[in-house]
Amino acid sequence: MNNDQNTTKVNFKLNGIRFEREAPVGWTLLRFLREALGYFGTKCGCEIGECGVCTVLYNGRAVNSCLVMAAQIDGANIWTIEGVASSGANNLHPIQQAFVDCDAVHCGFCTPGMIMSVIALLLQNRHPDDQQIKIALAGNLCRCTGYIQIIEAVRQATAMIGEHDLDKFTPEDGNIKDEAILRV
Repeated sequence: MNNDQNTTKVNFKLNGIRFEREAPVGWTLLRFLREALGYFGTKCGCEIGECGVCTVLYNGRAVNSCLVMAAQIDGANIWTIEGVASSGANNLHPIQQAFVDCDAVHCGFCTPGMIMSVIALLLQNRHPDDQQIKIALAGNLCRCTGYIQIIEAVRQATAMIGEHDLDKFTPEDGNIKDEAILRV
């Protein structure tokens, strides 16, 4: 980062890890994730909140990270696609597995945002009907699948998710690791 920029200190949790960083005042969360923190799973698409490829969880809710300023994340609990599967595990999260099983991943560009939107939906409603699924995914554009496979993947994910598969995404999660512990 350029030291000539105005910055503000932000303390936040990202994928269960506590961070304290200087964030350039004019940067979006999308830019901060990608350029300052190296989290490239959150994709950059339209940058005006229309496509949903930059969707992340912000305190348990799906948000377009291109519309959130980095300075706004102070005290927030942020989850990106990198934090969905368990760290060190060879298994995908049940939602990710459902997307694979249902052929809901074609080019893959929209997939991280779609999965984050599905997590936000399932945090609110563990058994959504098709209309609720469509509403939850309305802000995520896909140019490859026609959405049929994506909706089927969400249906399958609701059946596959175990009792604790969504626990870590809730803002109340008390199992936060300090960043320094992971620097070994």
